[in-house]
Amino acid sequence: MEYEVIVGLEVHAELSTATKIYCSCKNSFGSEVNSNCCPICTGMPGTLPSLNKKVVEYAVKMGHALNCKINNVCKMDRKNYFYPDLPKAYQISQFDIPLCENGYVDIILDESGATKRIGVTRIHIEEDAGKLLHDDSFAGSLVDFNRCGVPLIEIVSEPDMRGSKEAKAYLDSIKAILQYIDISDCKMQEGSIRCDINVSVRPVGSDVFGTRVEMKNVNTFSGAVRAIEYEAKRQIEVIENGGTISQETRRWDDLQGQNFLLRSKEDAHDYRYFPEPDLLTIHVPEEEVDAIKKSIPELPNAKILRYMHDYKLPHYDSNLLAENMEKSAFFEQCIEFNKVQPKNISNWILGDISRIFNEKNISFADTKITAKNLVDMIEMVEKSEISNTGAKTVLEEIMFNDISARQVVEEKGLAQISDNSALEALVKEVLASNEKAVNDYKNGKTNVVGFLVGQCMRASKGKGNPAILKEIVVSMIESM
Repeated sequence: MEYEVIVGLEVHAELSTATKIYCSCKNSFGSEVNSNCCPICTGMPGTLPSLNKKVVEYAVKMGHALNCKINNVCKMDRKNYFYPDLPKAYQISQFDIPLCENGYVDIILDESGATKRIGVTRIHIEEDAGKLLHDDSFAGSLVDFNRCGVPLIEIVSEPDMRGSKEAKAYLDSIKAILQYIDISDCKMQEGSIRCDINVSVRPVGSDVFGTRVEMKNVNTFSGAVRAIEYEAKRQIEVIENGGTISQETRRWDDLQGQNFLLRSKEDAHDYRYFPEPDLLTIHVPEEEVDAIKKSIPELPNAKILRYMHDYKLPHYDSNLLAENMEKSAFFEQCIEFNKVQPKNISNWILGDISRIFNEKNISFADTKITAKNLVDMIEMVEKSEISNTGAKTVLEEIMFNDISARQVVEEKGLAQISDNSALEALVKEVLASNEKAVNDYKNGKTNVVGFLVGQCMRASKGKGNPAILKEIVVSMIESM
């Protein structure tokens, strides 16, 4: 029997506010243990929380980006449970009236640009818990409360994904949007974004969902893919062997590549939600909701599809450009000149420019390159005025010096020789000094043409037009 894998995801993203959600403690990662905490975020008796307005704005921004309905009036609730990293034994979250609900995101499925709509059930705001530090030296655990009160949004999807590939596309889309609207740094290594995964299986053709199993706090997208594939395989094996799937929560261990039972449905927590008595009802005026909506830029998936449709770029190029706002902005500045092929612009930005950025750990802001200079350089390559090799020299100069591309070509003598008479004389000399290669060509080893053209390029100090040189080399040998 063939099975269909059903996936729903709950993504937790830490927001990049300056301070925490209910107090004025600094919201930062990597500080000295227990240095960014106070009586409020550590839950001391008698303290009162105060909601950070920026958290609400950021959540509304994500709600708009995911096409959600924004609830202008909502509230905070207490989610009660005891755990060592939650000092006040409850988490201030949202229960029945979330800030955002009933949205969707269109994910890109493949390089053809095909899309699928994934429903978003809700987005709500809440506080993060602390962090347990396990110390084997005394067989115990310590608690760092710096993370207590760090603002989170939880994005809950509908069970609309079918398998790990769609889940990965959804996670990539959510991460890109969070970064694009500048509300989360999404640093997985710092726990800024993580997810809970719900997986079930059913026979292909069935419209009845199977029993779902949840896996908690998976903190890498590749780990999420492995977790989904493992759990789907486990459930199918249970069913094929005559067993039934129990609703339960399991812990994914990425190092071991398997999951382990945490608790069954019967043992699941009853959080005993009730309205948070220490915080007022949240009112978000409609004019503020509209203002936030207007601040949202073109989102990455829309940009990817536009690049593929309007500029005929491959999905790979479009994705790499769109995921970096600085690169996509520079690409579009170049496009505005309407002088060179979009694919050539993409090649230079994603190729040599990105290589230099990575080598020197810099960005566009650290250079002097302009869109006009890059377009001028590419235009000279397209018109065979300079070679690709010469263009690399030009690029190095225009990136770090206030000089035009054409000026570099003139000063360094990089103009390509395309005059046939000058090139013919050069080819004659090369062929005369490479008789063996000429004879190899005559004997059927035509691949030596590349070697001979290379020798001609060397003799011309890189200035010869390689396409014309190849024509002359072949013509001269065949006329001998």
